[in-house]
Amino acid sequence: MLRNPDLEEVMQLGRALGFDFTETEAEIARERMVSSLAALDQFYELRIEEERLPLRHLHRDPGYRPTEEEDPLNAFIRKCRVEGAEDGPLKGRTVALKDHTAVAGVPLTFGSHFMEGYVPDFDATVVTRLLDAGATITGKLNLVDFSNGPGLAGTGDFGRVKNPHRPEHVSGGSSSGSGAAVAGGYVDIAIGGDQGGSVRAPAHYCGVVGLKPTFGLIPHTGVIGSDPSLDYLGPMAKRVEDVATVLECVAGADGYDPRQANLPDLPDYTSALAKGVKGLRVGILVEGFGFDGMEKDVEEAVLAGVDVLRAAGAQVKKISVPMHTDAHLMGLPLGLEGSKYLFDTNFGGAFAATWYPTSLITTIGRFKQSHGHEWPMTVKMRMTLAQYMQDRYHGRLYAKAQNVRKTVKRAYDAAFEEVDVLVCPTKPTKAPKYRQASTSGEAIEQILYRAGEAHSRNTASFNYTGHPAISVPCAKSDGLPIGMQVIAPHFRDDLLLQVAYAFQESVDLDGIQAEVATV
Repeated sequence: MLRNPDLEEVMQLGRALGFDFTETEAEIARERMVSSLAALDQFYELRIEEERLPLRHLHRDPGYRPTEEEDPLNAFIRKCRVEGAEDGPLKGRTVALKDHTAVAGVPLTFGSHFMEGYVPDFDATVVTRLLDAGATITGKLNLVDFSNGPGLAGTGDFGRVKNPHRPEHVSGGSSSGSGAAVAGGYVDIAIGGDQGGSVRAPAHYCGVVGLKPTFGLIPHTGVIGSDPSLDYLGPMAKRVEDVATVLECVAGADGYDPRQANLPDLPDYTSALAKGVKGLRVGILVEGFGFDGMEKDVEEAVLAGVDVLRAAGAQVKKISVPMHTDAHLMGLPLGLEGSKYLFDTNFGGAFAATWYPTSLITTIGRFKQSHGHEWPMTVKMRMTLAQYMQDRYHGRLYAKAQNVRKTVKRAYDAAFEEVDVLVCPTKPTKAPKYRQASTSGEAIEQILYRAGEAHSRNTASFNYTGHPAISVPCAKSDGLPIGMQVIAPHFRDDLLLQVAYAFQESVDLDGIQAEVATV
């Protein structure tokens, strides 16, 4: 039974909302609240069927936290085993998921001890589709806590993920475990999440293939997100053909995710691989090269990768998109105020006819009340800044960021009238060396996001505009991989895979990915 408030509670609620009720107003408000709560209680107690996501594959072991000997890279938060269908395109392939994706019966941490004790009672849509395709899920992967911050330090409550090529270097974020698990050979395929480059960054740093698909192509249902207009899931693997196969299995509308309102008929992604690049128009994105902070060997490696495509028959030209210089800043208000909006709704969202994860919403709401002090510092910082922006600027930055999106998108679309794809470095540097903090204050500083930094220029822009982008390993320098990013028009993910595969087949990709360190 829902509890009715007393008069003092109503007065306190009014003060918190800035209403400053008089006692008479509070008495009247309380009377109306009691009436409404009676109706709400009647609704709450109705024994009526509540829609659930499909739960078809029931043979599952919830698993355990692996030891350092079993998981020397610290890529996994949990080893588990969920068996998929007996047949399918992913039969015999092992898959692990960034631990922001719900798997029924397997604890979900979101990389933070704040979530300790929460076990989902549902499978995310992407999980059901992977299992339907015959995959075996073998783990939940480490991430920067609550996917907050750039993850350059690679740390969260479950510790730093080591780079498989050089363990003293970072593995990227926030899907750090996803990149390391694939590169280290612990899993065939990983699913990461990407709100500003968090699939492509670890792909670049760890030397694997990572795809951020077109906005809405892969359903996000059952996955903890950020701002819904920036949320993406993306497959990661050592080979382009594996990424294409996964995309073919998981793409398409699920009937729940409002991000998928305008999906066209989808192509056969694996069939696109054999088309080659002869006659394809490749644009070198001028503003994606040579900016402050970019390492010369990274720039040279990607330009050499473009030469490989030219030798394979592609037509290459330079393309300038001046807006690219600032486009990575456009999503900042969305990432901040959008995350605050989700925080306020216990990560359930609102105002969309979709499926709401009741157990997750309720659990986070209770945890916020009982041990809010355990929120990661990254979350505390972002929520404080977001609250400041809302209090002082009343949502105007968020509104502007949403309203100029089409203008920024059109700037890239104009380039795609001249070329079929754009190319630039995924990240401006190789994986930085991890630096152990000497004080607690320095440790906090390492993990906090610094807005506007150059390392996100070539990735965050396309989260904002929705264009698909893929990072494919193109070279290795000083023992560390370098990723070449290819970008395509909306829903031409098949074109990305076509180009990436042609490049892969023209180079010694195994050599780039080899020499993984023994930790």
